[in-house]
Amino acid sequence: MTKKGQIWKCEICGNIIQVLHEGADSLVCCGKPMVLQEAHLKDPEKGEKHIPLIERNKVKVGSVEHPMDEKHYIEWIEATDGSQIAIVFLSPGEKPEAEFCFKPIASRIYCNIHGLWSNK
Repeated sequence: MTKKGQIWKCEICGNIIQVLHEGADSLVCCGKPMVLQEAHLKDPEKGEKHIPLIERNKVKVGSVEHPMDEKHYIEWIEATDGSQIAIVFLSPGEKPEAEFCFKPIASRIYCNIHGLWSNK
């Protein structure tokens, strides 16, 4: 059964969805089951460049700044304060960080190559 907040990806077209309501056993896109994206928590081989770091109302990606070029970049940063969730979408060339109008307690990011990462 899908769970609220899960991220699923279609391995054919690249479509990514976030579950807002629990429901089906699995999700389908392009006639094939989508793949549940499990959040990585540590990146020892990459110098921790994928872990979201919270500083007051800002989330930065990695203790070593993540690249933001056309072939490798952070697609989005999500943050929550426990009652609200916000997502900031990023583009190549931008800084891998986002400011929120609340103080986040948890964050997730999505790298176009290395997938979903979380600080919790």
